[in-house]
Amino acid sequence: MRTTHDHATVRLYHLDGEAVGGAASTLFYGPLAEALVIAQQQSEAVQDGLFIATDNDVVAYLDLIGE
Repeated sequence: MRTTHDHATVRLYHLDGEAVGGAASTLFYGPLAEALVIAQQQSEAVQDGLFIATDNDVVAYLDLIGE
């Protein structure tokens, strides 16, 4: 993920790879710091399918936190 800041607006979404065609569900749209808190509160199974999108990049939540 490119350099960003805690207040950057991001989209936190879950990509359900088991759904036909892969369904993306937005969990949150707002500051990165809040998105990370919300992501951390999700179950491990959900965290595995979480992604954070900025204006110009997308990164898997677990990659971002180094797991």
